[in-house]
Amino acid sequence: MTWREKLHEVIYEADTRAGKLFDIILIGVIVFSLILVSLDSVPSIHRAYLDFFYISEWIVTLLFTIEYILRIIATKKPLRYIFSFYGIVDLLSTLPLYLSLLIVGNSPLMTLRSLRLLRVFRILKITKYIGAGKRLMVALRSSLPKILVFLFSVIIISFIVGTIMYLVEGPEHGFSSIPISIYWTIVTLTTVGFGDIHPETPLGQFIASLLMILGYGIIAVPTGIVGAEYANSSNSKANTQSCFNCGETDHPDKAQVCHQCGYSLNRQDE
Repeated sequence: MTWREKLHEVIYEADTRAGKLFDIILIGVIVFSLILVSLDSVPSIHRAYLDFFYISEWIVTLLFTIEYILRIIATKKPLRYIFSFYGIVDLLSTLPLYLSLLIVGNSPLMTLRSLRLLRVFRILKITKYIGAGKRLMVALRSSLPKILVFLFSVIIISFIVGTIMYLVEGPEHGFSSIPISIYWTIVTLTTVGFGDIHPETPLGQFIASLLMILGYGIIAVPTGIVGAEYANSSNSKANTQSCFNCGETDHPDKAQVCHQCGYSLNRQDE
């Protein structure tokens, strides 16, 4: 195994002690940077600890810059990582502070640092729940057609009830138009109930009561659809193996070869 392959195993995989340690440290740095971003947005704290925030942000930015460069070095196809979703996120999360040296008054750019939060979802592959997470994604994709049909039915109900409430209550009670009435229907159907508009006639209140009861049943439907698909989905083991040759990541821990290019995984065992 070459040094680049060893570096790739540490950075892109989490089935070794070094790989897990790297991800845990990275999570700590991410959380620390997010706390910095949050506290720095408080004017009184920002003024009191300006130097601390500035120095800490430079340290965090340099750490993420080093990590970004190492990720490019550790892969055989660096462009695949650079132009991937997380590659772009990694780049954007390091740019604001560097741009602050070139651009005056770029405070909105500092919000890009919050994109580091997205990196946590990649790092969470170290947990044993990654298999359950993949099953959930499969369940959501399988449930999509049924959920779309369900949402279309809700939209139809909202239009019908909204039109009826417009005729029953009228502008004098706040239902000034059909779109406003549909808005009230959706708010009531989802049991949110802002209270900015409410029926005042007995018939309108009766319709609203039926709609509220219907809302409780409607909320349970998507949960049941996804739950059924999730229960039917097959169990999957954690996939932390990443191919150094092509970058494919969807391999079980004990996989020996890449299912995409045939490159040998776990080369230290050879």
